[in-house]
Amino acid sequence: MATMNSTGAAAASTQPASNQTYRGPFAIMTILFFMWGFMTVWNDVLIPRFKEAFTLSYFQAMLVQFAFFGAYGIGSLIYYIISMTSGDPINRIGYKNGVIIGLLIAALGSVLFYPAALATSYLFFLVALFVVGLGFAMLQIAANPYVTILGPEATASSRLNLSQAFNSFGTTIGPIIGGWLIFTILSNKEAHGADSVKIPYLGFAAVFVLLAVFFKFAHLPSFTNTGKIEHGLGALKHPHTALGMLAIFMYVGGEVTVGSVIINYLALPKLGGLGHEEASKFLAFYWGGLMVGRFMGAFALSAMKKSLKHILVALVPVVAFITVWSLSGRYNALHYGPALVVLLAAFYLGEASAHRMLALFSALIIGLLLTSMCTTGETAKWTILGVGLFCSVMWSNIFSLAIEGLGPQKSQASSLLVMAILGGAVLPPLQGWIADNFGIQASFIVPMLAFAYIAFYGIYGYKAGRTAQAAMPL
Repeated sequence: MATMNSTGAAAASTQPASNQTYRGPFAIMTILFFMWGFMTVWNDVLIPRFKEAFTLSYFQAMLVQFAFFGAYGIGSLIYYIISMTSGDPINRIGYKNGVIIGLLIAALGSVLFYPAALATSYLFFLVALFVVGLGFAMLQIAANPYVTILGPEATASSRLNLSQAFNSFGTTIGPIIGGWLIFTILSNKEAHGADSVKIPYLGFAAVFVLLAVFFKFAHLPSFTNTGKIEHGLGALKHPHTALGMLAIFMYVGGEVTVGSVIINYLALPKLGGLGHEEASKFLAFYWGGLMVGRFMGAFALSAMKKSLKHILVALVPVVAFITVWSLSGRYNALHYGPALVVLLAAFYLGEASAHRMLALFSALIIGLLLTSMCTTGETAKWTILGVGLFCSVMWSNIFSLAIEGLGPQKSQASSLLVMAILGGAVLPPLQGWIADNFGIQASFIVPMLAFAYIAFYGIYGYKAGRTAQAAMPL
């Protein structure tokens, strides 16, 4: 195997030695995962901000997610078409250069928020979000398989869960900072409501440019493939990958639909009638739950000794409970605590199996959603916030199962899976339409159906067609 540094020549392989782990490059990649998590969750703050500023219905406000995640679908489709006709682009330019291109596109979209605010145009904002989404699509296509090949394939789910845990750290603090800036610090009663978003997004643009420069000069392996690349359907021919696409579609759609309505959901009188800024703080429980579960998943699916894994998996929710008690108070900790206990039990029942965790966690999410739909007050509030805990390992587990055994087709498969992030564009407007016509609680039927399919993938879909692939090189 050969690699290239920031100035070196193209390499000859997409995969490192089977037992080699690149700890330094993996640590650097966590910066990227944190940043796009921090920014993506701001959509959940933009939705109530734009809904109020432009006097929108729930369906219209959910177009924020349609524009952002729709870009994932379109960008990834373009990438896949190119890979079918001309060969996989990332196999030629390397994962590192793919990350740099994605950062620069995301920076351009962030800059567009400034003229959109000056024009007070909701359509312009949607265009800006679409461009940011295109950049993030390229980042996802490059970064996710890159993390899986920075070490043995057997522990790919563990590395993805760990990197996604730092992504979730960004999504945890993102709504707190975003709500504080947009609803309080930068809010001006004499200006249009959308004016408060332009300065933060200029800041995002600057950070993305700086990250692009950093990655350009950082010494990271940039695995490439200079050999003949098969054209045609490629990775889509494998049933477990095709079914994995639909699982990613349902997972992203389900996760985003729940997160998108939480601020408005908690504003309902029967759930406490919280203001937007206060509700955005509780949104951190939802996205913070993903961080807790992903750290647990990173340990549970690692190659550590079983006894050490059990200790570390149990330690994470304990630390989470103490942190919530310290930062948010005894009342919130005691309400959040039962969900942490159930999460710990679910990890032990999952027995460090990626597919078994998918099925079990999906069933628990369906139970939480059903409970929130049928209750009011604190019960409805904390069951919906607890959903994030069980969404935690799904992206990483689906992704690693869907690309397992594909060799040089991994980046093409990654483009297909990132294309499936389109679920975050399709399901939220559908939920918004149901919320407009039947109420927010009734709209949770949308993510319930999504997670029902993920349970199916964890039971059967992940192994579809795998017998024929037994001889495939890993």
